[in-house]
Amino acid sequence: QERFVESGGGLVQPGGSLRLSCTSSRFTLDVYAIGWLRQAPGKEREGVSCISMSDSTTDYSDSVKGRFTLSRDTAKNTVYLQMNNLRPEDTAVYYCATDFGRACPRTVYRYAAWGQGTQVTVSS
Repeated sequence: QERFVESGGGLVQPGGSLRLSCTSSRFTLDVYAIGWLRQAPGKEREGVSCISMSDSTTDYSDSVKGRFTLSRDTAKNTVYLQMNNLRPEDTAVYYCATDFGRACPRTVYRYAAWGQGTQVTVSS
């Protein structure tokens, strides 16, 4: 059984938008901090952003500030990553994850449970 399921990725032109979704049939997402991470071709996995149990958010990468936003829908047990003004360098496989804490961890090394990822490709 998968821990998390990510969806919403696809091919988009520069300047376009996508909304990624993260849900789970095993965990209740509103009691944990949920992080979004990504891995671009030839690059190591990096943190993007995180939403805490209390819905405060933390951006791990300065490059996404003002463009990416996180939200939680408790009724749907889903966390969303809204991505606007996408750039080619945003191309990556995007993952959601948790370390089972209420607050967002400082580094991506704390994350313990992962999904399968969803591919985002930004190209003209």
